Amino acid sequence: MSDLINPKSQILNPTQGQKAELSGAKSENWYADWFDTPYYHILYKERNYREAQLFMDNLTHYLNLPEKAKVLDLACGKGRHAIYLNQLGFDVVGADLSENSIAEANKNRNDTLHFVVHDKRESFNEKFDAIFNLFTSFGYFENREDDIKTLLAIKESLSEYGFAVIDFMNSQVVIDNLIPEETKEVDGITFHIKRYETGGYIIKEIDFEDKGESFHFTEKVRAYTLEDFQTMMNETGIYLLDTFGDYKLKKFHKNTSERLIMIFK
Repeated sequence: MSDLINPKSQILNPTQGQKAELSGAKSENWYADWFDTPYYHILYKERNYREAQLFMDNLTHYLNLPEKAKVLDLACGKGRHAIYLNQLGFDVVGADLSENSIAEANKNRNDTLHFVVHDKRESFNEKFDAIFNLFTSFGYFENREDDIKTLLAIKESLSEYGFAVIDFMNSQVVIDNLIPEETKEVDGITFHIKRYETGGYIIKEIDFEDKGESFHFTEKVRAYTLEDFQTMMNETGIYLLDTFGDYKLKKFHKNTSERLIMIFK
């Protein structure tokens, strides 16, 4: 889970967006390559798991989900949120575009925890009581229409009384606090990182060498604001019910909140 601002911060964490460049890269979409490499997981190995669990505790309590509710973790990565939600007693499906991440997550599957390779622009046949899209796993596509398709797919996959949650970065705070350059060493690999904002996107370029090869990846995430989401939700017939600004579910403030957490249906 990535951090476009500060190495000590968990403010931005992409898990699926534009161009990843690697010798032998197979896709034009950066998320399809970058998230499927072991280097992504090496770079972002230091994650605050307790914070993530507290967020799930607060969120599920706020939503008052029924016992054994069906929950979808959309863009689940290796499944850390899905696994914990299952431990809370929910029937959970984790979905992600990365085949390698899903293969790893499936080591934890059981009768009420399943993982599937899935494009989030496509709806599910089954309906869910809650759909979670967490840690800025939105806004990676080149075309805005694909984000509209994602919102529609979420809406269509909800049960009649279901709720959806998008946990996004607070773009203005991210841009205001970008660290332009950083060097980070993890597991003997030195990652050279550059961050900047341009054309409505927040960009992160990652360069490193390993085993005699040079690698370059780019993360590209749309700098959507609350107003942008409200416009897209209006276009798709989605009702925004509440917004929060951090994982303790405190009120959202445009100029200071770390996160933009939206509850909708």
